[in-house]
Order: sequence, then structure tokens, then C-alpha cells
Amino acid sequence: MKLYTKWGDQGQTVLADGTRVWKDDLRVDAYGTVDELNATLGWCRTQMQSQSQTQSSVQNGLTKLFERSATIQTELLVMGAQLATGAKAGQLKIELDQVYRLEQWIDQATEVIGPLSHFILPGGCELAARLHVARTVCRRAERAAVSLGQKEAIAPELVIYLNRLSDLFFAWARLANHEAHMPETQWNV
Repeated sequence: MKLYTKWGDQGQTVLADGTRVWKDDLRVDAYGTVDELNATLGWCRTQMQSQSQTQSSVQNGLTKLFERSATIQTELLVMGAQLATGAKAGQLKIELDQVYRLEQWIDQATEVIGPLSHFILPGGCELAARLHVARTVCRRAERAAVSLGQKEAIAPELVIYLNRLSDLFFAWARLANHEAHMPETQWNV
């Protein structure tokens, strides 16, 4: 089977149920942005792996992030499928338990780095900068899911998950800077 089908050459695509829609359809935009987020997280993971190999074994936090981000990538594939098809009985779907797990991971990162008392500029070490990019792509995926949800029914857990995931990427960016001994740049107005 060839990789290309030529079905999209006229700007349309086919949904899982056989419906033809324009490639800028809200549903296509939502699952496409989740796919972009997944690829961005994969880009972050390459830096997690590289950075964890160059740091001492005492700093095991990046290894944990690498493993946890693989779980998130799998869940993003589930979310993309859920957005593409709508949740049907028996299919995998995003659940509130997964949101609660993200909250635990946020709390664990915050315990290490401490609470934030001021606005900071995105950046720092390479991994932190990549995680900030992932955070902003995640926010765009959240907006796309909200837009779709205003026109068609989607599971509310999808928006909640994306909202919490962007918070997690923020916490992880701060943690990456902390582990790299990179100071945060405070936003001064």
C-alpha cells in the first residue's frame, strides 16, 4: 500500500466514518493540533533522553519525565482518535483518572522547585525551552477542542486533560531549568 492516497489533493479528507470534510474542519483542526502536540512532545523527549544521559545519576528527574512523557504520548494518540471519531462504547478514551494523575505529577514537580511567586519568561535550558513550546501547542490544541465542542458534542474530559497538561509542561519546564541549575528569568514590567 502506498503512503499517499491523493484523496487530499483537493483540500478534503475522509473521517473514520467515511464522511468527507474540508481539511480546515473543526474536527480535523482539533485532532491535527493534538497530533502536532504529540510530535512536539516527542521532540522534547529527545532532549530529555540526551540531557539525562549527560547529567549525574543523582539527577534522576529527567529519566522520570522521559518515562511519563511516553505515557502522555500514548494518551494523546487516544485523544486524537477520540476527537476524530467521537467516543464510542468500548473504545479507548481519556478519563478523569488520567487528569488526576497529571495533577499529581504537577504537585510532585512543584514540591521540588517550589511555588511560583512571579511571572517568568519562557526559556532557560534547551529542554525547558522545548517544554514551553509544547505548553503553547497544548494551549492551541485546547482552544481547537473548545471550538469543536461549541459546534459538536465532545467529551469534557478532553478539554480538562489538555488544560492540565499545559500546566504540567509549565511545571516540567521549571523543573528542567532547576535540574540544569538555570535561573528563571523574571518578567519585569
